[in-house]
Amino acid sequence: MPFLELSLTARLEQQPRVEEALEDLGALSITLRDADAETPDEQAIFEPGVGELPLWPTITLNALFDEHADRRGLAAALGELLPWLEPDQLDFRIVEDQDWERVWMDQYQPMLFGRRLWIYPWNIEPPADDQQVVVRLDPGLAFGSGTHPTTALCLEWLDGLELAGKSVIDYGCGSGILAIAALKLGAASAVGVDNDPQALVASQDNAERNGVAERLALYLPEDHVADPAQVFVANILAGPLGELAPVFAAAAKPGAPFAISGILDGQQDELLARYAEWFDALCVDMCDGWVRISGRRRD
Repeated sequence: MPFLELSLTARLEQQPRVEEALEDLGALSITLRDADAETPDEQAIFEPGVGELPLWPTITLNALFDEHADRRGLAAALGELLPWLEPDQLDFRIVEDQDWERVWMDQYQPMLFGRRLWIYPWNIEPPADDQQVVVRLDPGLAFGSGTHPTTALCLEWLDGLELAGKSVIDYGCGSGILAIAALKLGAASAVGVDNDPQALVASQDNAERNGVAERLALYLPEDHVADPAQVFVANILAGPLGELAPVFAAAAKPGAPFAISGILDGQQDELLARYAEWFDALCVDMCDGWVRISGRRRD
């Protein structure tokens, strides 16, 4: 059946109140996107931590209501609940019901990272090619399909390493894509850590479907006791990256290559200074305004 979609734009600090108001008015679903993004391809969501807001300074909220919902009534009620809201900030349209997962899957194509690492959705069969390393992944419970620049930067970095027989820690594992990719690239074992239990469920499911679950251990941060790994990667946010630097240093063996991402351009200088206490050969790589810092654990 069709739905009535209501779109409105709000500042970051207004988003929680707007979302609460839409829920109070009976919204069937609410999605968020970057209001400043120019194209849909630039609207990939960077997974926030539990209880955190998205990074975007201006957010467009799209709420779905029953097709026959009263537009004037919704506009009037929102005006009472959100006194700062102007009528021209509201946009209504009718959208047809679809198999949304299938629509996404039809648009999700195989992606190459580095020389040989491919991410394939399950609806496309990869060719028989011994030179390809293939991770099968569909959109699921947690973010991480390779479409976001931070994930792409980390996947490319992993593809450029010699991982055969090594242990890997993936901190902020999300969908498990980095840990699974490392295992497919030859790592002997991997540990995934995330503060969202749903992410651990998604990682476990994806690892099982890729045939590497027996080599992947998953933990909440409070349950993980760092056994230093031979490779370390973390794709989270700049704030936690700074706070957790000593933890990450303890989790990487001397000489271990490491990479951190989830860093916006402009945030790297403070992190470079922070990590220089424990890591050498620091370098910066960028993709679409996002940064990866890589180097090696000091001996």
